[in-house]
Amino acid sequence: MVRIKAGVTTRARHKKVLKLAKGYWMTRHKQFKKAKEAVLHAGEYAFAGRKQKKRNFRRLWIIRINAALRQLGLKYSQFINFLKSKKIDIDRKVIAQIAVEYPKVFKEIVNKIK
Repeated sequence: MVRIKAGVTTRARHKKVLKLAKGYWMTRHKQFKKAKEAVLHAGEYAFAGRKQKKRNFRRLWIIRINAALRQLGLKYSQFINFLKSKKIDIDRKVIAQIAVEYPKVFKEIVNKIK
């Protein structure tokens, strides 16, 4: 049986990791061991970041809605309660966009809900 060395496979794997580590600082983009560690951590941070992005946008929308409502003399929690009691199902992203871009329309919506 002929012995097959894994040089080509190893080289390809190393090149792939080093390509992912392009732009990293000092040895993190040159040495395979350091690059592999950096790429693994970067992947973990990227995964967590994708989850945090959703939370952060929801927070932003709520803040924008609340700011617009305070000018009209209403609180965010009361507004959401009115929406649910009237069985109106608009997501916060759309409400926040209306509040920022079309304040007159938002004011009409709030007056109808009250």
